[in-house]
Amino acid sequence: MVRAALRQIIQLSEVGRKQGNRSNQKMQLQIIENIFAEICRIEAITGSTKILSSLKPQGMITVTEARETISAHCAASSITQVPLQHAVGLVLAETIFAPIDVPPFDQSAMDGYAFSFGDWDGNSDLTVTDLIQTGEYYSGTLKPGEVLRIFTGAALPSCADTVVIQENVMADGRRIKINDKKLNKGNNVRLLGSQTKKGAQILKKGHLLTPASVAFIAGFGIESVEVYSDPLVSIITTGKELVKPGEALTSGKIFESNSFGLNAALLQMGIPPHSIEVVDDDEVKIMTAIKRQLSSNFLLLTGGVSVGDFDFVSTALEKCGVQKVFHKVKQKPGKPFYFGVHHHTLVFALPGNPASALTCFYEYIADAIGCFTQKTYFKKLQLPLENPFTKKPGLTLFLKGKISPNGVTILHDQESYKMNSFAEADCIIELEEQREQFYAGDTVNLRMIG
Repeated sequence: MVRAALRQIIQLSEVGRKQGNRSNQKMQLQIIENIFAEICRIEAITGSTKILSSLKPQGMITVTEARETISAHCAASSITQVPLQHAVGLVLAETIFAPIDVPPFDQSAMDGYAFSFGDWDGNSDLTVTDLIQTGEYYSGTLKPGEVLRIFTGAALPSCADTVVIQENVMADGRRIKINDKKLNKGNNVRLLGSQTKKGAQILKKGHLLTPASVAFIAGFGIESVEVYSDPLVSIITTGKELVKPGEALTSGKIFESNSFGLNAALLQMGIPPHSIEVVDDDEVKIMTAIKRQLSSNFLLLTGGVSVGDFDFVSTALEKCGVQKVFHKVKQKPGKPFYFGVHHHTLVFALPGNPASALTCFYEYIADAIGCFTQKTYFKKLQLPLENPFTKKPGLTLFLKGKISPNGVTILHDQESYKMNSFAEADCIIELEEQREQFYAGDTVNLRMIG
């Protein structure tokens, strides 16, 4: 019944898209997402992938459909407890509450002299009776006319309520005279709990831990936190023609670059790859490499994913038990893009052309990893186009672009085998499938990659 309902909604959604009924389309897509999420939950419990595999798109699909389908298979990672010193860059999987007041006591905010404001007549000299260093606590008393030398951060004793800063004092041995006509009771004192009260919420679940937030948490004496773990990502690059940079380049060979690009993109996200392999165009060798890496959360393959005589990747994946969800997307570059699942492993096979591989990573895989880690990578925004562009309808184009103060420029050399423009680009511009003409000044969607 769920499958039948979903197919019907997909059909209605397609009709709504063609008719331009955006409100109905949005509602229908939300229903689809909810159904997919429920199916994913059932599959996660049962360990089965048969439900969604029976609903997988047939033939070439749109970019929107590809994104929605991948999103439906994504889930947040497992929650793990990590020492606070290793938590930066991770996302909190718990809401944290203050176990203590901070500051934990009334505290001097400056180097100076502490006294009871009500015991001073506003004019008389005062006598220094003792000294309080930071980290010490004074439990004695003060008589009228007496003060304590105190330093920044030191605990203010109960017998004092005000600190006069040392710059506003004339000292002569143990005698001081205050020269501060604006001094009031409570000045230069940080009160107990003035930053955070005990029991107050410190940080919410979903907070991205920065160096400042790590220091903030440490100030409460908390030594570890629950976070969403980073994924294990494995890379397999295929191609008989590939030579490792630094080795001799013989006739018919090219230097392998895809693993370097994907590795760099992952490091850009703060996720070192679990494994990187370069494999010949040999089905048995590809299958062996796949089987080694199917315990990863994400498996990325490049090359051998089209329909040539030596394109073995999709067949090898099938023989290794990977359930194909879709293969081929209405886009350029990256039309042969493949997505499948193997238990809890998401499998992406990318075209071998370097620009296609990186484009598919930024436009699809980064978001899937973001769902896993609960982070947002490679910010999306809209900017006016600075130069016109004409395309044929029927394919979404992903073009390398460069942002300027006035908008974004489509760069030269957009072919999928060319990396020179990609090396200059700081964004990827998305031109929608059915539109043909784009004029200077038109607002376009883009994704930051720089």
